[in-house]
Amino acid sequence: MQLAIISDIHDQGDHLAVILSQVTDADALICCGDLCSPFIVVQLGKGFTKPIHVVFGNNDGDLFRITQQASRFSHMTLHGEFAELTCDGKRIAVNHFPEMARALAASDRYDLVCYGHDHKHSIETNGDTLILNPGEVYGGLTGVASYVVYDTVSGVATRRDIG
Repeated sequence: MQLAIISDIHDQGDHLAVILSQVTDADALICCGDLCSPFIVVQLGKGFTKPIHVVFGNNDGDLFRITQQASRFSHMTLHGEFAELTCDGKRIAVNHFPEMARALAASDRYDLVCYGHDHKHSIETNGDTLILNPGEVYGGLTGVASYVVYDTVSGVATRRDIG
């Protein structure tokens, strides 16, 4: 199973469109927060038709309208600030913040922990747990728009840059 993992969109619809066109073979998409505006939810829901799992970040301001727009898409789940998923037998935790991600990884309950917030791509391990930040869709803070594709069979996470 292939999981596309993104974070920190910050209303950058052009970059999101490129990423969505590149992840058509993914079986599910995980967003680690900071969609920002409700219109990004619509773009995400229309642009990726398989399961989408979203957690909120610190810049997701209009949660009412984000939730309202997400309800239009039966394949999209808003998990609040934390998601616990099982995909192809892999136990996955998703949140927005690095400190929480490291604490979740230290619990030894997960195969994969995903986070965002600092916009910095990172792949590290804590014991048997892979901890990853896919970088930013936005691209404005680091100068690079990126995402990660995670293969549940091999356990390999691959960074992909756009632009």
